[in-house]
Amino acid sequence: MTSQTAPPAIPGPDQVRRAPKVLLHDHLDGGLRPATVVDLARECGYARLPATDPDELARWFREAADSGSLERYLETFSHTVAVMQTRQALVRVARECALDLAADGVVYAEVRYAPEQHLEGGLSLEEVVEAVDQGFREGERLARAEGRRIRIGALLTAMRHAARALEIAELANAYRDAGVVGFDIAGAEAGHPPTRHLDAFEYLKRENNHFTIHAGEAFGLPSIWQALQWCGADRLGHGVRIIDDIRVREDGTVELGRLASYVRDKRVPLEMCPTSNLQTGAAPSYAEHPIGLLRRLHFRVTVNTDNRLMSHTTLSREFQHLAGAFGYTLDDMQWFTVNAMKSAFIPFDERLAMINDVIKPGYAALKSEWLFRQTTVTSTSVAPED
Repeated sequence: MTSQTAPPAIPGPDQVRRAPKVLLHDHLDGGLRPATVVDLARECGYARLPATDPDELARWFREAADSGSLERYLETFSHTVAVMQTRQALVRVARECALDLAADGVVYAEVRYAPEQHLEGGLSLEEVVEAVDQGFREGERLARAEGRRIRIGALLTAMRHAARALEIAELANAYRDAGVVGFDIAGAEAGHPPTRHLDAFEYLKRENNHFTIHAGEAFGLPSIWQALQWCGADRLGHGVRIIDDIRVREDGTVELGRLASYVRDKRVPLEMCPTSNLQTGAAPSYAEHPIGLLRRLHFRVTVNTDNRLMSHTTLSREFQHLAGAFGYTLDDMQWFTVNAMKSAFIPFDERLAMINDVIKPGYAALKSEWLFRQTTVTSTSVAPED
């Protein structure tokens, strides 16, 4: 008697969407629905949108992000942030974020935003955090009513070119039991090293709190080194330039530099965002994205969206791009997803339960579908006996 096992196969779009996924790097102000941007602009009297038709606006965001111009790319955020200055707007955007991620099969997400960017309408920092949390919880409940489960934690981001990092770190710590799971700094890396905000990172370490740092995207190895060795980051936002410390010889063997070896040995999570990396020039193509080599070398790599609106993407689309470039199967998707869940900023027992009770069973069910399809084909091809 022989047994058959499923041959490795690249999953189709429907399987990828239904697979349980984990998202660690997603910006709230980079994921609005185009129609919501139009609605909110109308409500608050914002008249500077480049288009008021949702489809045309979506196209403008995508073209601006793909333009190769940093100025045009940054302009996209000026429009989304401008319409996120009231409590009602923040609640709506956060609620829709949760619903959109759940519809894409995301079961756990950490979504980041900078509270200091949402004060122009008179809100306090605390009111911003509470509005976003309300929206996330409403979205979770609505998704559950539709038969989808998702859990969302917030990361509070400080802008690295500003001087409010310690204040935002204290805010993240104050709300750590009310939906906020950690801290982040973002913004232009060049000229704004993470070491400028050491007081914030030292404070978080004293409070036993979690933080990630945008590092190694637009700037190279020094940014990664400072984020880890000076600031003590738990994760690296992007971290794609770690590839600069890895040498692939002509015979195919690989040599890791000391920083790359440290990152791999210490299992430092890398929050990689393939499409965004292409737009910012951090990688030339999906097929040439460092994620392929880093996955082969067993770095703690995770797959993320960064800015879903600007990149016209979802986490499912990111996985589809990688499957097309590297032939990734459901086993690879599960590997990336478990990596992400292991690296989340929620308690260990909750991460473990998510892996064992949601992620692994979900992938097992998807991987078993080939057997039932084969059974159906076999049974319908056999002629009935007299």
